[in-house]
Amino acid sequence: MPSPGAVKPPSPVQLRWRRFVKQIRKDAFCYLFLAPFLICFLIFIVIPVIMAATLGFTSYDGFGKPHFIGFDNYISLFTQDIVFLTKALPNTFLFALIVGPGGYILSFLFAWLIHQLPLRVRDYYTLVFYAPSMAGGVALSVVWIAAFSGDRVGYLNNFLLQMGWADAPVTWLQDPKYLLKVMILVSLWMSFSVGFLAMLAGLQTVNRELYEAGRIDGISSRLQEVFYITIPSMKPQMLFSAVMTIVSTLKAGAISTQLTGLAITPQYSGHLIINHVDDYAFIRFELGYASAVSVMLLLISYFVMRFAYRLFNSKGEQ
Repeated sequence: MPSPGAVKPPSPVQLRWRRFVKQIRKDAFCYLFLAPFLICFLIFIVIPVIMAATLGFTSYDGFGKPHFIGFDNYISLFTQDIVFLTKALPNTFLFALIVGPGGYILSFLFAWLIHQLPLRVRDYYTLVFYAPSMAGGVALSVVWIAAFSGDRVGYLNNFLLQMGWADAPVTWLQDPKYLLKVMILVSLWMSFSVGFLAMLAGLQTVNRELYEAGRIDGISSRLQEVFYITIPSMKPQMLFSAVMTIVSTLKAGAISTQLTGLAITPQYSGHLIINHVDDYAFIRFELGYASAVSVMLLLISYFVMRFAYRLFNSKGEQ
């Protein structure tokens, strides 16, 4: 039994906290350089996420005082919101399942093909494929809206009419049957972004001696080289590209409004979860409900990215 005057030993939590503070003091100069990024990350990422998670439990119109309503927003989201259950959620999953893996595979395929070209022309092809992602909304408004215009002068309609494959112009961007398909096509065209550059850079870091060793071990085709040498050797770049693809795909939503010029697409045919957030936040001013939808999108993104980490991380890494 300890004596009355004995000092109580610190708990494990206190010991860890002291080690943490000691480490910060030791590396204070390094944290000074990290401070601008950490401050921006805290202000523009951490605090907004906490605010959104908090507002998701309230009823708030942006003007008055938030009223705490518990889980009512989440209950309504999965029991009463017909547009979310029948339009936004299925459209988002269909869009993500095609554009996500499709854009990812296309990025790797064309990065690998460009890597096989002579160095003197490689940069030109890289620029050609990367340019659409830089053009963004400009390309949507100038090229694709003109291509899918619903009148006779639209590029696609004009071509179909001249070839005799259509009797009348098709309203591609107003017809619910075609809008989501057009969105997927345009998104695939714009999918060669930062992840594409990361894959191209990763291909240049693969040790060429591994290919020679692979041929000695029995690898006889380029396809086997890709699966057994190239992809395992550039897992960090593959992981980075996967994360960027997931984020860009799930946050897509502006594409429908840019193509149609409407905040809400005809019959919600191009309505994605981000459009649902914009609808309730900036049109209906139900910020509490919009925050609840944002939290659900954040959770979906988190679990999909965890799957990507498990798929591309090296064995033993978390």
